[in-house]
Amino acid sequence: MYLVGAGPGDSKLITLRAVELLQKADVVLYDRLVGKKIISMIPKSTEKIYVGRAVGDDTTHQNTTNDLMVKCAKTKKNIVRLKGGDPIIFGRGGEEAEFLKDHKVKYEIVPGITSGIGSATYAGIPLTHRKHASSVVFVTGHEDPEKKNEVVKWKRLAKSVDTIVIMMGLSRIDIICNLLVAGGMDKNTPVAVIQNGTTPKQKMIKGTVVNIAKKVKENKITPPTNIIIGKVVALSETIGWK
Repeated sequence: MYLVGAGPGDSKLITLRAVELLQKADVVLYDRLVGKKIISMIPKSTEKIYVGRAVGDDTTHQNTTNDLMVKCAKTKKNIVRLKGGDPIIFGRGGEEAEFLKDHKVKYEIVPGITSGIGSATYAGIPLTHRKHASSVVFVTGHEDPEKKNEVVKWKRLAKSVDTIVIMMGLSRIDIICNLLVAGGMDKNTPVAVIQNGTTPKQKMIKGTVVNIAKKVKENKITPPTNIIIGKVVALSETIGWK
């Protein structure tokens, strides 16, 4: 069993190891954010099973996927679990690896470029910069609904890190930004929202923590998106290349 990252969207950003595994796979279980061009790399003779989960789907969906992985693994064929971005950066790869371990299934984890990095780079935003940002944090904006309390301490993040990359946070961007301001973040702190990062449909809008939520609505931005907050956002004006 192979837990493989497909990268952030641009099919050319997939790793050589991932392509190698796809070409010899007997079965590929793939997610919603895996692009069509990457799917086309899989041989026609390979069985392809869609296991993507959309926002709002029942949380038991993951249990079904876990059971399917084990079932496929028992066939002793080459099984690839293909996930968008990196499998263990908000991709549930860690949970899936634990499940496979519990069921005595051997596996290999193949990293991929996470969308948080890929979209920022394609937008000309360096997440770290010697003059502007010595720290960066990746945060989910949509925590497990089964948690009793929200774990992310947004107010504390406001003044403890230079760059914040938020994944899956578009629906809560107004709440998140209000919490950051309440935690002491400068109201003029730049924010970028990148839609469909690294793909031909990539779109970026920029604002500040106090007006970005309004701009998201005005521009009708929809998922998948990545939100980047920090001084480095302004650098896209000078080093943007796409």
